[in-house]
Amino acid sequence: MLKIGITGGIGSGKSMVGRLFTVLGVPLYDSDSRAKQVMAHNPQLRRELTEAFGAETFDASGRLDRTYLARVAFPDPAQLARLNALVHPHVGRDFADWATARHAEGHAYVLKEAALLYESGAYKQLDRITTVFAPQSLRQQRVLLRDPHRSAQDVLTIIGKQLSEDEKLARADYVIHNDDEHLLIPQVLQLDAELKGLAK
Repeated sequence: MLKIGITGGIGSGKSMVGRLFTVLGVPLYDSDSRAKQVMAHNPQLRRELTEAFGAETFDASGRLDRTYLARVAFPDPAQLARLNALVHPHVGRDFADWATARHAEGHAYVLKEAALLYESGAYKQLDRITTVFAPQSLRQQRVLLRDPHRSAQDVLTIIGKQLSEDEKLARADYVIHNDDEHLLIPQVLQLDAELKGLAK
């Protein structure tokens, strides 16, 4: 069974592309949502987060206080790196367990969706990488429409923390163009057929 990464900058539409693959029956591991689950429920990681960022990391009822964690970790590169260093290994193990279960179900390939596929080192677990590409100006427009609480500067700050599009494209095995000029579904169908052939 092949393990395929799917990544792209904020606003590229990688989640939409991932959902199209699930319509075809391809299992999709959403790194963002799974990371939240692991942070909330993995006892070892809960201890590590509390030791690193304080008891306020979890509220009185034991739930992860994501607002607090974002306020403490995100503005400080050193603290953000510390957070990622704690979380990413646990998510990597969670993905490995998930992929093993999908292999037992007989799937030809699975997808792992992650914005920080290269930055986190998660690409090392994967056989091929797909990048969803859209020009930066279009990505900014999409994010501002989708997330009215973000400012244009917020979006630029996020983009600045992600690997450049040129670098993602250079390292990708496959590219899906989501730029309002190329049709998405034919690209997804073509890649699905190619990956199933490769898996054989």
